Amino acid sequence: MLFASGLAAHSMVRIACIVNPAGRDGTVLKRWPEIEALIEAEGLTHEVHFTERTGHAAEIAYSLRDRDDLDMVVAVGGDGTMNEVAGGLRGSAMTMGIVPMGSGNDYARAHGLPLVDPKAAVPLLRSGVDRRVGAMRVDGAPAPGLTHYPSPAETVWDGPAEEAGMVRRWAFLESDGGTTSDVSRRKTLGQGKRIRGNAKYTYLGIKSIFGWKKQDAWLKVDDIVLGRQDMSGLFTTIMTQTFGGGFRVAPGKRVTDDAFDLVLATGLSKSRMLRLMGPLKKGTHVGKWGITQRSATRLEIRNIDDSDRPCDTAHDPPMWVQVDGEPCLMTPAIIQFVPDQLTVRGGASIPNE
Repeated sequence: MLFASGLAAHSMVRIACIVNPAGRDGTVLKRWPEIEALIEAEGLTHEVHFTERTGHAAEIAYSLRDRDDLDMVVAVGGDGTMNEVAGGLRGSAMTMGIVPMGSGNDYARAHGLPLVDPKAAVPLLRSGVDRRVGAMRVDGAPAPGLTHYPSPAETVWDGPAEEAGMVRRWAFLESDGGTTSDVSRRKTLGQGKRIRGNAKYTYLGIKSIFGWKKQDAWLKVDDIVLGRQDMSGLFTTIMTQTFGGGFRVAPGKRVTDDAFDLVLATGLSKSRMLRLMGPLKKGTHVGKWGITQRSATRLEIRNIDDSDRPCDTAHDPPMWVQVDGEPCLMTPAIIQFVPDQLTVRGGASIPNE
């Protein structure tokens, strides 16, 4: 849903910035003085909140969402920061702005924003276009916590899960499982921490593929039961055309659509999983090796017993379910599209509009 241009009357001058100082390996904090100077030059009255831990941006955003003295809450960071800020604002009338400074920035890309270019992005906080978009409600078993990465728990802004034993998170970009979420879990565990940029994900991707153990799952898409599937590959429910830093996972997808796209790549050999990276980057994978892309509003993924019936026990080893880049859940999981959740200020045009 397209709204009037961002500052319809050029009256918006009050913003709150939520800044992830650890974003892009500390680059966000180093460049914050530059970004702040650009905000001031744009004539925007602002306050700043620095995050201190996982989930803190959502807490801050939730505390700001109903303030009458603010016109916008701005996420300064990458897709992880965006997800938390969006989660805290979801369901409110508060507009979210983005100054994209992360490694992936796929949600900002989907909203037509310039990437890692504050000089171009900051003026759009004033002159950009507002769009009302939906989100995906993701219920799943909570992943075990780590010292620096706590196990997810129920929050007031996320709400209660649909089934007992699950917790709820919201995805605005994508939710996935298979080798991609295994890569993110390995990153969370600290593997490859000395490797920077895209090289880290390439290294972890290769490591994940060679270490992959075949797992089957029971899938249901909307009212269609797909039944037993070999999950060697990936499943992705996605609200945007790209994720992973520009990989064209769902060619033709618009962030304003009233559904997610499900991209399903199952039963792939390790050789094909390795060779999938190139086609995913270019968006030429659909139709290759049985890979499909379809519009949907609900996906259920569960473990499966010896009688090919779905069951609610967790996979062993775990099948991680990623929410906007965070491997915080496990199967069983239910992903449901919900319309009209968030107003985002973006560029004049968006991909595939």
